[in-house]
Amino acid sequence: MGVGLTGVIAVVVVVLLLLLFLRSVHRIGPTQVGLVTKRYGFRRLPDDNPIAFRGEAGYQAELLMPGARFKLWPVYSVIKFPWVQVPAGEIGVVIAQVGRPLPIGAKSAHYRPEFGNYGDLRAFLDHGGEKGVQRPVLPPGTLAPIHPVAFLVITTREVFGLPVAPELAFAEHKHQLTPESFGLRHEQLNVVVIAPNENRDMIGLVTVLEGEPLPSGDIASRLGGFDDIAGMEDETSDAGIIDVLLGSKNSLHNNYQDFQRFMDSGGRIGLQHDPLLYGAYLLNPFLVRVEMVPMLVVNQGQVAVIKGFVGLPTLDTSGEDFKFGSIVRPGHRGIWQEPLRTGKYAINPRIYAAEIVPTSILTLNWASASSQAHNLDARLESIVGKSREGFVFTIDLQVQIHISDTRAPKVISSVGTILNLVNEVLQSAVGNHFRNTLQDLEAIRFIETRQEVQESAFTAITRYLTGYEVETRGVYIQDVVFPPELVDVLTHREIANQQRATYEEQQRAETVRIQMEKARGTANMQADLAAAQVSVEINRNRAEAREAEAGGEAAYVRLTGQAQADKVQALGLAEAKAAEALGLAKAAGFTAQREAIGELSTALVAVAGAIAEGQIKIVPEVLVTGGSTLDGLAGTLMKALNNGSLTLPGSGEPAEEE
Repeated sequence: MGVGLTGVIAVVVVVLLLLLFLRSVHRIGPTQVGLVTKRYGFRRLPDDNPIAFRGEAGYQAELLMPGARFKLWPVYSVIKFPWVQVPAGEIGVVIAQVGRPLPIGAKSAHYRPEFGNYGDLRAFLDHGGEKGVQRPVLPPGTLAPIHPVAFLVITTREVFGLPVAPELAFAEHKHQLTPESFGLRHEQLNVVVIAPNENRDMIGLVTVLEGEPLPSGDIASRLGGFDDIAGMEDETSDAGIIDVLLGSKNSLHNNYQDFQRFMDSGGRIGLQHDPLLYGAYLLNPFLVRVEMVPMLVVNQGQVAVIKGFVGLPTLDTSGEDFKFGSIVRPGHRGIWQEPLRTGKYAINPRIYAAEIVPTSILTLNWASASSQAHNLDARLESIVGKSREGFVFTIDLQVQIHISDTRAPKVISSVGTILNLVNEVLQSAVGNHFRNTLQDLEAIRFIETRQEVQESAFTAITRYLTGYEVETRGVYIQDVVFPPELVDVLTHREIANQQRATYEEQQRAETVRIQMEKARGTANMQADLAAAQVSVEINRNRAEAREAEAGGEAAYVRLTGQAQADKVQALGLAEAKAAEALGLAKAAGFTAQREAIGELSTALVAVAGAIAEGQIKIVPEVLVTGGSTLDGLAGTLMKALNNGSLTLPGSGEPAEEE
C-alpha cells in the first residue's frame, strides 16, 4: 500500500516535472523573438521604465532568440513576437517606450550612431536614448529583432511591438492598432519619390516640424542664413550669386534623411529654403513633410523675374528716377535686377515668386479670337467707338510689343504682372486713343485716312508705353465693321467707281485697237512708204540744188537792182526837190491870184492853163452831140471837176460845184 502510494506520488511528480519542463521550454521561430515576463520578483521597476534589467518583475530586457529556449514556468512567461520587417518601398517609424524623457519642447529623440537599428536595447539606454519618436527611420527591407516593449515600429501593414500606453494597449487588445492610431496616414509611410508627373518636372518643398524657431521676420530657413551671400557681393556677379542661392545645402544632412545632422547643422523649424530634386528619400513623417510642385521652367524667348521674400534686407539699386518700387541684387528681399534666363530651376515658389516675361515679340489681339501662343489677350475685345456724326464702328486691332530682358524687372516692378500690363495699361490706353480719334473724325474721313490713323496710334502708344519700359513694335488695324447705313453709301460709291474703271478700261481698249489698226495699215503700206521716202529725199536734194542756184541768181539781181535803185533814188530825189520848189512857187502865185480876182476866176484861169498845158482833153476822140460847141466844152469841164481831176489853184482840193 505504501509502495503504491509512493509510486503514484512519483508518477505525479514526474508528470509535474514533465509538465513544468514542457511549459518552460519555448521554441522560437527563425523570424521571432520571445518576450520574457517575470511574474515574481523582490525588486520593483522604476515608475518610468516598463522593462526590468536587474531581475525585477515585469518585462525582461533580454529577448529569447530563435531556437529552443528554457524559461522556468510559472516564474516566467514567454510571448512570441515577429521580427520587425519593413517591406520594399516603405519605411518603419520607431517610437521608443523606454529611455530618458524628452527635453521640454522637443518632439523627437536625439539620435546617436551607437543606437544602430535599435536592436540593442542596453546600448540604447546606456548611451542616453530618449523616449518618443526616433529621428531616423528603418529603411525598406529591414529585418531586425527589436524589443517589442522597448520600441514600437509603425509600417503601413502592421504596427510591431506591444504598446504600454493605456489607450494604445486598449486598441491593441481590440486588434485596431494602425498608423492612424498615431496620427499618420498610410501613404506617409511610403518612400518619398520625386519624379516627373505627366511630363512636368517636379521638386519637393520641405517643411520641417521640429527645430529652433525662425529668426524674426523670416518665413523660411536656410542653413547658415544669408551671410555667405553678403560676403560675395563685392567680388561676385549677380549670376554667380544666383548660382549659390539656387545651389542646395542638402548634402549637409543627406537631403533631410539624417535629421540629426540637420539639427546639428543649425536647421530650424518651418519651410525650408532648399527643395528636394529627383530621387527616393527616407523621410520621417513625424518630422518632415514634402509637397510636390512643378519646377520653374523658363523657355526660349522668356525670362523669369524673381520677387524674393527672404534674404538680406532690401537695398534698392534702381536709382532716384525709378518710382515704381525697389530693384535689388539677388539675395536681397525685393525684385532681383538680374532675371533668370532659359533653363530649369529648382527654386522654392513659396519664397521666390517667379513672373514669366516674354522677351520675344508679343502679339495682342483686340478681337473675339485670342492669340494661340498665349492667353494674355483673352479679355481683350474689339474696340467700339463713335464717329463725329454718331456712326458706331467696331475695330479689330493688333498691337505688337517687346520687353527687353534687361528691362523686364522694371516692367514687373511697374505693373506687377504681364497680365496687368495688358489688361490694366494697354487695354485702356489703346481703347481710349481710338475712341477719341473716331470722335474727332467724320466716318468717311476715318475710312479714307485709315493708314494715317494707324500711324498716329503707333506714335501715341509708343510714347505711352515708353514710360513702362515697354517697346511698341507695331499697331495694325485688322478689320473695321461699318454701320449698315454707311455700308450702303460705300457700296453705291464703289459700284460707281467700278463702272468708271470699266469705262476707262474700255476706252483704253479702243485706243489700243486704234493703235493696232494704225500699225497694221503702216505695215501694209511699208513698201509705198519706203518709195515715198526715197522720192522725198530725191526731191529734197533737187530743191536744195535749185535753192542754191536761185540764191546765186537772187544775189546777182539784188546787187544789180541795188545799184540801179541807188541811181533812180538819186534822180528821183533831185526831181522831187525841183517839183517841190515849183509847186511851192505855183501855190504862192495861186494864193496871190485868188486874193486878187477871187476863187472862181482863179479856177477858170487854172483850167485854162491846164488846157493850155494839155492836161485836160476838151475835144473827145469821138464827139457825138446835138448841141452847140459851148455845151460840149462846159460839160467836159464840169465832168473834170466832178471826177476830181481838176483842182483849184492854191487849195489842192477839187473845185466845188456851184
